[in-house]
Amino acid sequence: MPKITHLSQLDLNKTYSYADYLTWQFDETVELIKGKIMLMSPAPNVKHQDISMNLTRSLSVFFKHKKCRVYAAPFDVRLYDRKKSILANKEIHTVVQPDLCVICDTQKLDEQGCNGAPDWIIEILSKGNSKKEMQIKYGLYAESGVTEYWLVYPYEQAVYQFVLDDNGRYQLKDMYANNGMAIPHLFPELTIDLSEVFESFGDE
Repeated sequence: MPKITHLSQLDLNKTYSYADYLTWQFDETVELIKGKIMLMSPAPNVKHQDISMNLTRSLSVFFKHKKCRVYAAPFDVRLYDRKKSILANKEIHTVVQPDLCVICDTQKLDEQGCNGAPDWIIEILSKGNSKKEMQIKYGLYAESGVTEYWLVYPYEQAVYQFVLDDNGRYQLKDMYANNGMAIPHLFPELTIDLSEVFESFGDE
């Protein structure tokens, strides 16, 4: 089997597995969505990175002496229907890299990343994010059992908080503005000051 060192060597119409993904040796960052390659947006801009770092700081302090772990991209998260048990690499066809994720079941962690759904995922939108990409991940995260999902809108300085209901569908629990306090559904004792999250947000 030839070594894959350039994205151009792959057939974007073909279905791949996580086992295939692990063999790729090119510079481009991609995600695998139900076996199909999805190119990620170009490198995040300064605003995106500032927000990510500010959120990471708050979460890291809160979870420092707790069993839950916080990870920031790049970090591989393998997803599949939550009704299925742990799968082998060749059976997994979805690998994403959320901006931030919190994992409380440490048995899901291995050398490659997270095998199964994190408890909480935060995605910080970039101008390059398409509506299609957002809809796909929204469905994937619900299907795989990610209990809480936050969408952060840098330019609107807002956070949309979704929580999985008993029917496996996301419900919009709250919307937070830049001067508000955001409280995770899963961790109500954690209060995130969004003025601090967006504090380094400046005009381009």
